[in-house]
Amino acid sequence: MAVLVNRSVAALFLVLVFLPLPTTAQPPERVYRIGLLTPASQSPATVAFRDGLRTLGYVEGHNLVVEYRSAEGRYERLPDLAAELVRLRVDVIVAIVTQASLAAKNATTTIPIVMVAVGDPVGSGLVTRLARPGGNVTGTSFPSVEVAGKSLEMLKHVVPKLQRVAVLWNPANPVFQALMMKETETAARSLGIQLRKLGARDAKEIDGAFEAMAKERPEALIVIADFSLLAHRTQIAALALKSRLPSVSALSEYAEAGGLMAYGPNFLEPGVRAAAQVDKILKGAKPADLPVEQATKFGLVINLKTARALGLTIPTALSAQADRVIE
Repeated sequence: MAVLVNRSVAALFLVLVFLPLPTTAQPPERVYRIGLLTPASQSPATVAFRDGLRTLGYVEGHNLVVEYRSAEGRYERLPDLAAELVRLRVDVIVAIVTQASLAAKNATTTIPIVMVAVGDPVGSGLVTRLARPGGNVTGTSFPSVEVAGKSLEMLKHVVPKLQRVAVLWNPANPVFQALMMKETETAARSLGIQLRKLGARDAKEIDGAFEAMAKERPEALIVIADFSLLAHRTQIAALALKSRLPSVSALSEYAEAGGLMAYGPNFLEPGVRAAAQVDKILKGAKPADLPVEQATKFGLVINLKTARALGLTIPTALSAQADRVIE
């Protein structure tokens, strides 16, 4: 009997030894869903934002899902796209530039919104104050006054007797474009320059705008920053060169496409900063308490190849300010 008991105890001991040890269950990693709303697919800020998220440890397909919605240049689609993101119950909506940010704000008062590269967040009604935005919106902005004034000053350096300047803008992007136009008009008055405003939404209207310019005979051209017009930058730069017009825009890609100059904020900066703000919100911060961050990095790009084709000499003082010169 004792032997039988001993054998039973031994068998129980072996079972206990070889049983798998209990493990502490690890909770699955949270998968965040971000809505990314943009008026056009070509946006350097969008690329910078997604790169910024990766740097912070968010990997699409692992702990992050990005619901990407682009209006493809049709700004009137933005409200519907914003409403779609709200229905998906995303954790945060990231809206590129003013019109997309307004569409997002009109679509929800509860989902956090991070705006990117908005010209005047207070004036456009997106936030109440830059320091403490209030509501569900925060993000990044850039001072439009500096861009408008500097653009005209640079054209004046290149064409000292400048009197008439054409301004190409996108009527489909009314809030930001109106702001930039207002600032450009203020700068033009101080410099004694007359402006001729020409709206264009697509390639056909851009051709029509340049036909009108031929009759008006301006001496230079400003292309108001717009991601839809950016998609047609090669066409615009070629027509400006054909029309013998020194031209400037706020987007560096315009100078790279053949425009004479580009001066404006580095749109990669607000994209990266927006990623950091999204990270804070996902970790519990409230948009109402996160200050709107203003762009601090501005750059000047000069296309010397275009200058030579136009028979222009870029003043040494202006060249010395350039962050990049295209030969």
